[in-house]
Amino acid sequence: GSSCVCQPGYRMVSSSGGSSVICEKCPENMNGVTQDGWNCIICPKGLTSEGKCKCLNDEILVERSMDGILLNEALCIHCNGSEQAFSAPDVSGNRCVRCEQTFINVSKSCDCSSPNILTGGLCFSASESLPPKGLATVRFVQLGITLTSAWFLKNLQSSASACWLYSNLTACQALGNMCVMNMNSLSSSNTDACGLFQYIYINTARLGIVHSIAFWRHNLPWLYYGDQPGLASQVLEANHFPTIFSFNGTDKDVKLQFIAASFDAAGNFLKWQSLEGGILQLCPDTQTKLNAAYAFGTTYQQSCKISVSKILLDFANPIFYDLFLEYTGDNGQQYLWAVPVLNLNLQYSEMFVNQGSNMNNWLLTRRFFLVDALSGKENDLGKLPRVIRIASKITISIRLLSHTQRGTIYPPLITIGYTDVLVQNPETQSVMVSFSVNYEMNQSEAQIQTDITLGVLGGLAVLWSLLKTAGWKRRTGSSIIDLQTVLKFLLFYAGDLANVFFIITVGTGIYWLVFFKAQQFVSVLLPLPSQEEDFVTYIACAFSLKALQFLQLLVSQLTVDIFFIDWERPKGKVLKAVEGEGVIKSAASPVSIWRTYFIANEWNEIQTVRKIKPLFQVLAVLFFLEVVGFSNLALMDSSSSLTRSSESYIAPWSRILRFGVSAALWLAIAFLQIIFFSVFYERFIEDKMSQFVDLCCMSNISVFLLSHSCFGYYIHGRSVHGHADTNMEEMNMNLKREAENLCSQRGLLPNTDGQTFQISISRKMRLHYDRIHETLTRKRGPARLLDSSANTSEQSTRAYNTMNKFLSSFIDHVHKEMDYIVKDKLLLERILGMEFMEPIEKSIFYNDEGQSFTDVLYYGNETTLLIFDILFFSVVDLASQSFVLAAILTYLQQEIFRFIRNTLGQKNLASKTLVDERFLI
Repeated sequence: GSSCVCQPGYRMVSSSGGSSVICEKCPENMNGVTQDGWNCIICPKGLTSEGKCKCLNDEILVERSMDGILLNEALCIHCNGSEQAFSAPDVSGNRCVRCEQTFINVSKSCDCSSPNILTGGLCFSASESLPPKGLATVRFVQLGITLTSAWFLKNLQSSASACWLYSNLTACQALGNMCVMNMNSLSSSNTDACGLFQYIYINTARLGIVHSIAFWRHNLPWLYYGDQPGLASQVLEANHFPTIFSFNGTDKDVKLQFIAASFDAAGNFLKWQSLEGGILQLCPDTQTKLNAAYAFGTTYQQSCKISVSKILLDFANPIFYDLFLEYTGDNGQQYLWAVPVLNLNLQYSEMFVNQGSNMNNWLLTRRFFLVDALSGKENDLGKLPRVIRIASKITISIRLLSHTQRGTIYPPLITIGYTDVLVQNPETQSVMVSFSVNYEMNQSEAQIQTDITLGVLGGLAVLWSLLKTAGWKRRTGSSIIDLQTVLKFLLFYAGDLANVFFIITVGTGIYWLVFFKAQQFVSVLLPLPSQEEDFVTYIACAFSLKALQFLQLLVSQLTVDIFFIDWERPKGKVLKAVEGEGVIKSAASPVSIWRTYFIANEWNEIQTVRKIKPLFQVLAVLFFLEVVGFSNLALMDSSSSLTRSSESYIAPWSRILRFGVSAALWLAIAFLQIIFFSVFYERFIEDKMSQFVDLCCMSNISVFLLSHSCFGYYIHGRSVHGHADTNMEEMNMNLKREAENLCSQRGLLPNTDGQTFQISISRKMRLHYDRIHETLTRKRGPARLLDSSANTSEQSTRAYNTMNKFLSSFIDHVHKEMDYIVKDKLLLERILGMEFMEPIEKSIFYNDEGQSFTDVLYYGNETTLLIFDILFFSVVDLASQSFVLAAILTYLQQEIFRFIRNTLGQKNLASKTLVDERFLI
């Protein structure tokens, strides 16, 4: 369809190729056209369908004289087939050549008359023992088509007979190729190409074997490894490949020297050729990237769509390959190692049906092809095939020997999957093809170790969660195991199990990153993408459970009870008009509320302060990954370089390495930030938590926090100067006196500096607190519950004063029935995060030097927030394969949750402390 030709009875006058053809009709007396199409000629014995002269089978066509002058009338000259000449027309019918030797051997002439048998251009004696009659059919199982192949019809029987009778090497190779085109079909009841090959193979044991290989018969191609059960595992695992591989030193950048013996369909040996250069890669690419497929340790993947028209143009004739791996022996001699083939389309006989994917049931073969556009031709070998078969998936697998320390591998395996294509419109049809080189090792031991670690740590997480639940029950003042207790245990366990999954995944990622990239002799290989599914599942579980813990943390922080105790007392009395009575009375001078508002604002500001700077964290991680090039460490190759050339092949990403690199950077940068802020910044520049405690003391305000029903925190802010509502001069004087130790210390107890405490309050104390707190929050209840004689603000003011008076008197040990003691926590109590003593009669104040009140803030939960950020970043990256997108979305979620925490935390602060939300800025 790419050029024009003249119709029968017309000769060419001019032709410039393509459609530029001028034709002229031949005269009536010269109605034939010469073979080259340029002249008209008389044909004495008739015309072909193309309008050219034809002769009898034993004649040749002569159109020109010896000196090239065109004859007016073509001649049909008989070839002498007698003993004097033994000549017959050649394939083109233009010359008399010596006839095929089998004709001469059988009939002493060039005639294969009955009872002799003529097949495939060869003559066989009827008295000879010929192989069974072959079926010239090819099965295309994917399409459900079985067709009679023109190529098989012409050559199958003759190839089988010549191979059987004469051990003709080319005929045996051609027969083997036809078996390969029929997908190495094994059926004892069938005499197709493979049936004939098996018949000859079984009955020619007398010929011996080649190179001591039991499956390689003399003069026959090596097609099978045998069909005995368990043979495949022996071939692939009984012996290791006799050389070692290294990633470093003088032997680094080693290439696998694959070499293939190639044959044409007729069985002729073509040449030895290296796989470098893209022999097996159907997708076009640069030479450098094509050759990278055979660099040891580099996982290679290539896929593309190819049009059927291009396939038919480039692979008109199939080429068959026997693949070997070249290596150097201990004596310096070059050797070849035969590479077995696993054909995924292999048509099993009954004994192999439904045997599964167990290696012991594999049937390994040797020879393969890339494209078969020959066997699918039904009638005319010159026409387009009805069906073509394409090697759409080729995978070379390199497996590392278990427990090796010297880079020893098992014999390679090439796995091929073919696709059958029904040719209808080649220009619009296309086929997806892929080529890959995978490096793998037995991961069962690593999986067992991971399962054991998960089981042990998971069990410890259960115990730790039970301890947390017991501590929570003690802090809530309840001893009944109810549904709430079970739910709380599950929430604790979710967080601890998330930590277990996180530890395992981070450890796994860093292990593979370090041991794969830094190894000298190859001892480990990365898990394949299919083997990474459990790892990805662990990350998903860790993220889901950590998200649940994070949300529970938010809820608990947004419902904390808090009250600011104002220790300031009136400095004198003032005259005040009594509303409605028209008289003036003396009253205590009011205490300014601005100090309380100021402390409330400061508390509101530190609610979402973290130990690290989240924006810097995200930008630093992204900088090291994308700019410095740490992301290149996640490629599935042996290189530890942080840079890659744009011209070189870029290996696919390993999800385990991506997680390992990103998690390691997150943890390293976060650790450096925490060290910097805790050792330098907070010590010499600004420590917001310590400043808040100092500010409370200077403002003469204490902070009473309850994170649980009977547990919370206390910041003692009572001023040692008695008053804080004063002018600048007196304030500076107070600071000077304190700096010169001319006043008492700030601690709750005399002569101590302890200002922060963990408090475990008695049930009686909690009930009294709740009764007062009810009046604090009653203004938010239904209108019918309000006192009609007083407005809401007056009720709130009275409730606030009542709570302030009660808590200040409680701190001053006024209520003997609700007193407290101050003690140190035991070391074990600090480690377990629980209290052994139950506050039955007296509340307990535990000395705290670590500012544990930050547990109700972001600041005290940095570990949970950091792990959540890492897992969020990793989940987005694993889903999108983009560090940039992961960084952007991670920062966005940080800001969203910070906004939620600030907004709702501010509302809770206003609700619990009666500080008007309008003053919280």
